[in-house]
Amino acid sequence: MKTKNLVLVGIAICTILLTSPVLASAGYLKIYGNANEDDTIDMRDTTYIKLVIFGKKPATTFADANYDGKISMLDVGQTKLIILGKEKKLTIIDMNDRTVTVSKPIEGVVVTHREQFEQLRSLKVPKDIILTAERQILTMDEYTIYFAEYQDLPDVGSCSNPNLEVIVGLRPDAILMGSYGQNTQQHTAALEVFESAGIPAIYVHETETNFVENMRLLGYLFGKKDEAEEYINWRKGLLNLIRERVEDIPEEDKPKVYIEWGRQYTTKNEAGTRIAAMGGRDIFEGEVSGDINPEEVAKRNPDIIIIIGGRGSGYITDDVTELKELREELMSREELQDVPAVKTGKVYVMSYYITGTGCCHGGRDFVQEAYLAKWFHPTYFDDFDPKAIHQEYLTRFQGLDWDLDKHGVYVYHPEEHPDGN
Repeated sequence: MKTKNLVLVGIAICTILLTSPVLASAGYLKIYGNANEDDTIDMRDTTYIKLVIFGKKPATTFADANYDGKISMLDVGQTKLIILGKEKKLTIIDMNDRTVTVSKPIEGVVVTHREQFEQLRSLKVPKDIILTAERQILTMDEYTIYFAEYQDLPDVGSCSNPNLEVIVGLRPDAILMGSYGQNTQQHTAALEVFESAGIPAIYVHETETNFVENMRLLGYLFGKKDEAEEYINWRKGLLNLIRERVEDIPEEDKPKVYIEWGRQYTTKNEAGTRIAAMGGRDIFEGEVSGDINPEEVAKRNPDIIIIIGGRGSGYITDDVTELKELREELMSREELQDVPAVKTGKVYVMSYYITGTGCCHGGRDFVQEAYLAKWFHPTYFDDFDPKAIHQEYLTRFQGLDWDLDKHGVYVYHPEEHPDGN
């Protein structure tokens, strides 16, 4: 299984992954001009529009590239402009299924959610077109460090409660809205204010199922199509590699796993823990979320226990003490002394800040998954280096001068990760 050339530090995998057939998007690009409704806008779309005009192909919603209610050669012209990145307007369907037209290029944008700052940074969107900072990245220690370059921007409020006066006063070309608060009365009122002011509001937020679609949409909006594809291919290829290896693991070789999330005897289901996806067997079969009975954990005999916690961990400290104490506390619980994970020492701690369902992130979930795969199956993933993957993301896609060997604590195990990474 060990392959010398598969160290997964990015450069080593990129050549393989860029052409991998498993990288196709699960969804299609919801931009007017994507006439054939695939994952990109190219000359095949102009051909499709012409065939629609000549009655050779059925009309699609997105064949109306200039969004004027009819399909004509003007749509061919608009599509060509989109391909060249020279369009003056772009009409999209956003992540809240709203049709929005925005003027291009976007030279000033209000950002209302933490994950969007990270996503835009991954796409190399210039910092100087971002006009505002979301309140929590200005006030929470973790975010003041991770998003240091945005600390001089005006406070826009929160995603669920944006400061309308500040936003309208800035006269941005667009506003990026997030999932928190969408479809509420408060957001409906905010959208009416933005519409009256002539400012397009675009919902962009990623989930496990629409991450690729969301990043591609941002790429087109900000003229960063190539950067979006580079990041999508890197991230998607990494996750596909994990899943391909997991598929080869016999069921009897998959360890029984318990993940304790946030406080003692609290867990999450498969969507939060990713146990099954990473080749483990959840002792609660992926169905349980919330408080659980300690006796049930002991009774189900997990082979591996992972503690998610450490509000004072991640990028804000170089001190591993908090993560270490979390592990020591669990190892000392009387009811768990006969559990295989405790007896063999296979108890790991992971900081909230590298998880996909802990504190808000803009794509860092693959760091969690890389560590889980390595911990569950060290033999199958002996050439895997989660820290190198994390480092490449911070350096290559986030553009941060951040050395994981020197700063931060993210995971802890006394033998495997004594220094926190």
